[in-house]
Amino acid sequence: MPKLLPCLLLALLPTFACAQEPQLAVVPLDGATRWDYLAVDPAAHRVYVAHGGEVDAYGTETYRPAGLLEPTAGVHGIAIAAPEGRVFTSNGAAGEVGVFDLKTGALQTAIKAGRNPDAIVYEPHTHRVFAFNGRSQDLTVIDAAAAARLVEPIALGGKPEFAVTNGAGKVYVNIEDKAELLVIDAQSLAIEKRYSLAPCQAPTGLAIDPKGRLFSVCANELMVVSDPASGKLLGQAPIGKGVDGVAWLEGRAYSANGADGTVTVVAEDESGHWDRIATYKTGLGARTIVADAATRQLFMPAADYRQVADAPAPASAASALASAARREVIGGSFHLLVLKLPPTAAAASAAKP
Repeated sequence: MPKLLPCLLLALLPTFACAQEPQLAVVPLDGATRWDYLAVDPAAHRVYVAHGGEVDAYGTETYRPAGLLEPTAGVHGIAIAAPEGRVFTSNGAAGEVGVFDLKTGALQTAIKAGRNPDAIVYEPHTHRVFAFNGRSQDLTVIDAAAAARLVEPIALGGKPEFAVTNGAGKVYVNIEDKAELLVIDAQSLAIEKRYSLAPCQAPTGLAIDPKGRLFSVCANELMVVSDPASGKLLGQAPIGKGVDGVAWLEGRAYSANGADGTVTVVAEDESGHWDRIATYKTGLGARTIVADAATRQLFMPAADYRQVADAPAPASAASALASAARREVIGGSFHLLVLKLPPTAAAASAAKP
């Protein structure tokens, strides 16, 4: 059963009370203490966690085990193709994309990708899967229905990080080493636009809101908001250290700051200015994040750490866990952090006797 931790607010606008804070649940999980991206299947009420050499599924309401995908050697990401009844995984160590049955979890096939496939997304307009290969710096495109590669890998001109789609034929990806964002046409597979995210450095996580605005989180403790149609930046806000993921939920962007063990909440005010409005304590190493709109929850994998006295100093502040470089993971401490938003004003009013 999850353990609820009350009042983990670090900084919030003074008009908010403790009763209005999100609740943080800690769900103990079995297995290795290596993890990466997550994905939510809202129809099946499942959250998938890339977890070492396997992908674990858990109920978004029960938090109980709900499936297992394996083998997935060095898995990074998960893409759910609900119309095709499949789950696709980016298996970095194997250089493959795994194809699994969405209902049974059975392995159907493996498709050769580039070197170290990392971010992976399903684009529903074209029914294609896009796997971004970090080491070969290219893109593998897969027909989700045929479970087959469509074309030879497409060069990206830099190291891809996280990617998202607008669900209407466009795919967006951060280019980490160039601090750029690429706009890809999912049908023609052309790179339509490439624009700078400066002053962002080393962008990793990426999220999109219902208006099509993009939220890139950066190693230099910034979140930048951009408009992919114009290629212009709309704003920026400070976040924490060691970020690797960002999620959009109910009008706000949430960055997972693994080195700080916090989540930064960023929102737009009435004048169109973006800024940090809150910071919540989560856990050291909680650097990736996914939102589930149906349950109004945010999920983050993490583990417990212990101090290592003779460890070397951090190589750089840009490291995903720079402030944790003098610590090591405690075996068997893997867990899922669940940040549940407080009831809306309407829901709270309806619940009153």
